[in-house]
Amino acid sequence: MRALRIAAAVELVTLAALLVNLVTVHTDAVTALGGPVHGTAYLAVIALTWATTPAHTTPGTRPRAVVPGVGGLLVLRRLRGGRPPAPPVS
Repeated sequence: MRALRIAAAVELVTLAALLVNLVTVHTDAVTALGGPVHGTAYLAVIALTWATTPAHTTPGTRPRAVVPGVGGLLVLRRLRGGRPPAPPVS
């Protein structure tokens, strides 16, 4: 769980840095470093979510991991019980 929290934070921070860089000075060094780090953190969030959450976890936990930028935070919120799941439709 700790690794997932770290990867989610890195994913969000690098995305913010890339977007700020894009709308301001657009320094190539920031893009060259931030892009691969963000991509690696994104893939780490997906892999860690699928590896650490059992298949019977609340429905929708694993698919949230693939949301770019905030997927890791959504997964962590779901795992902490941030919002109860919707009741099944009969």
